[in-house]
Amino acid sequence: MRRRTGLTHAVVAAALLIGSWAAAGTLPASAQEAPAAADASAPASPALLDAMRRDLGLTRAEAEDRLAAERRATALAPTARKTAGSAYGGAWFDAQSGRLTVAVTPDAGATTVRTLRESGAAVRTVEHTEQQLDTAKSRLDRLDAPAGVASWAVDPAANTVVVNVVEDARTDNDVRAFVQKARAAGPVTVRTVADAPSTFAAGTVGGDPYYTGNVRCSIGFSVHGGFVTAGHCGGVGQQVRGWDGSYIGNFQGSSFPGNDYAWVNVGSGWWTVPVVLGWGTVPDQLVRGSAEAPVGASICRSGSTTRWHCGRVLAKNETVNYAQGAVHQMTKTSVCAEGGDSGGSFISGDQAQGVTSGGWGNCSSGGETWFQPVNEILNRYGLTLHTA
Repeated sequence: MRRRTGLTHAVVAAALLIGSWAAAGTLPASAQEAPAAADASAPASPALLDAMRRDLGLTRAEAEDRLAAERRATALAPTARKTAGSAYGGAWFDAQSGRLTVAVTPDAGATTVRTLRESGAAVRTVEHTEQQLDTAKSRLDRLDAPAGVASWAVDPAANTVVVNVVEDARTDNDVRAFVQKARAAGPVTVRTVADAPSTFAAGTVGGDPYYTGNVRCSIGFSVHGGFVTAGHCGGVGQQVRGWDGSYIGNFQGSSFPGNDYAWVNVGSGWWTVPVVLGWGTVPDQLVRGSAEAPVGASICRSGSTTRWHCGRVLAKNETVNYAQGAVHQMTKTSVCAEGGDSGGSFISGDQAQGVTSGGWGNCSSGGETWFQPVNEILNRYGLTLHTA
């Protein structure tokens, strides 16, 4: 990160959401660092609390209580999955009760149910296992989706695969044919959405961006030797310039469509730190790990175009059907975003979640945004997240 007089955060070099940064001169790690466990006692930053109050309608005390409950649910989720075994039907965070809800099929024994409840989880009996739902979803992934089909994902609370169809395209013949094939693949529910998703890259504008050609995107999270971001922002070898036009590095890996992730090396006087910027509006947020938040948890996003915005995790492992092609294993959120926010940081508490890919809507009227999970990116490229 280069220093700019009067702007301590400016050098994030990402016109979208700048995320974290790594120490200058370090090399990419050969193996991923294990995601840090969520600390239930860690204080929430004022920035995060302010954004949750604004976007989720919570008081400061309610926001603090929710973050603490989500940290407990995040820590419990892997154990709950193991306890449920082959009867596992998925899990999600229930904001109303402040607990993790674990779905199990009727063949889960009384001992399993009792153990789950004693661990602090709520238990719901469902018809289909997560494996059955994932299998059905995988069958849909092999289909060619028309433009009127926005996305599809497993909804653990509904115990079905949800296919999201653009409202104006419901009667389109190609959409109807896709839905018919989807229903034959397994338990499927069709829902409508207002618009089709698109990526959030933007043309060159003022601010603190990083540039690839005439496109600006943002740093997601620091890794040793560089940062991760969205794949649609640039191809392998493409040069990256900072807010001042100086050379930062090059795309070392990039995948889009199919995936939407990339990583850029950092050098030439630039360095990185484990921070998601507040852009002078709110204090910066330190990144302490990458424990994955469950469905239903609150989540926030930071960007130079739309600043801080918060919402909830709506779905995981969703396939998003962009005009350029389908992208798999995405996480859907109720957070808004706009052009110029691509590549930036999604964070839950102090835990890195992923990099912004695309969505629909805007931050005036609302919408939904997807991100590519950060742990998937770290594993793919053998990178280590830089943490505070």
